[in-house]
Amino acid sequence: MPDVTEKKPLVVVLGAGLGGAIAAFEIKEALKKSADVTVISQGDTYHFVPSNPWVAVGWRNREAITVSLPPVFKKRDIKFTGIGARRVEPQGNRVVLSDGSIITYDYLVIATGPDLAFDEIEGLGPNGFTQSVCHIDHAETASQAFDALAEKPGPVVIGAVQGASCFGPAYEFALILETEMRRRKIRDRVPMTFVTSEPYIGHLGLDGVGDTKGLLESEFRQRHIKWITNARVAKVESGLMHVEEVADDGSIKARHDLPFNYSMMLPAFRGVAAVRDIEGLTNPRGFILIDKHQRNPKFQNIFSLGVCVAIPPTGKTPVPVGVPKTGFMIESMVTAVAQNLRQLLAGQVPTHEATWNAICLADFGDGGVAFIAQPQIPPRNINWASSGKWVHLAKIGFEKYFLHKVKSGKSEPFYEKLALDLIGVHKIKG
Repeated sequence: MPDVTEKKPLVVVLGAGLGGAIAAFEIKEALKKSADVTVISQGDTYHFVPSNPWVAVGWRNREAITVSLPPVFKKRDIKFTGIGARRVEPQGNRVVLSDGSIITYDYLVIATGPDLAFDEIEGLGPNGFTQSVCHIDHAETASQAFDALAEKPGPVVIGAVQGASCFGPAYEFALILETEMRRRKIRDRVPMTFVTSEPYIGHLGLDGVGDTKGLLESEFRQRHIKWITNARVAKVESGLMHVEEVADDGSIKARHDLPFNYSMMLPAFRGVAAVRDIEGLTNPRGFILIDKHQRNPKFQNIFSLGVCVAIPPTGKTPVPVGVPKTGFMIESMVTAVAQNLRQLLAGQVPTHEATWNAICLADFGDGGVAFIAQPQIPPRNINWASSGKWVHLAKIGFEKYFLHKVKSGKSEPFYEKLALDLIGVHKIKG
């Protein structure tokens, strides 16, 4: 009799960023030898996105924050391709790769991150007239533009446009840039304006956390950074940004024409082209629809996690404001997906849910703000924010830890441990 080996189920992880990489590790750990795991990535390199603001001012280089993925996944017995995905075809349980080849799956975990919607505003983005810190390539270009600013100081405009959902990096970069300009002794020749779709400074897409409004407004005042909230960017030209300030009733309260020698504006996000416009899988913006178990309601063998999942906003705002998906949230989504897959393969009903808490370390170069929101959407059991130089040091430690975690293929959670430490401080302070 021939030796017939039963084929194992295949779990495909689409994306190898902050969420996808650790998801592959944790899923492999949870499923052991009961399933095979394959990762599809756009390229062979992991970039630590939270360090991009440092790259943009020359505090880090590409080599310091990147990891070659093929040897890492090989060590964990995880198959890998860096060809990228052209299209997900859920009816056929397959992913069409960019070269036309096909990978079929039993279970799919979508962790692509977002598509950056620069094209939705004329003149926005690296192909237009503003910089970005959303990708390491953008951050390197932003660094070159900053060196040019240092040679010819002038007005700076930093912020996040309408529909943006990731505001922390905008605040980080504004204050890191300000710190570096003081070090280069050009700050006195650089007026700064922060432009944001948020209804107030420190809203963060979360209706504030603790006193983020007071903490961030105080930082801006001390550093002489002006701001415009409820802002809608109408158009960007070379050296000039046209901004509409919107009143609570949706009417235009004021129009601002802001000259700049340098600008970094975070774009709105949308789902990537490989999943966009698939009925039942995504919402109109292309984000993946999920239930409380991270599972798509229509295609029950598809899970999703990270920035690409659909989350409704915290409430109505004059200008569209999205909800961020922070590292703590993503980590808890990863764990829920891994454990639910383990249950499914054991013939059980999935029961695990993500915690949906938020924790953030926002570095300012010489200080920073940390906050915890449990749960992320108010009202909350814990609503805490604090500032100090320790946040900058904690962010450096986090960078070193996470890069080591990816290089070693570890699946252990980090944010949960950090949250427990910070919550301990919170309880001590009362």
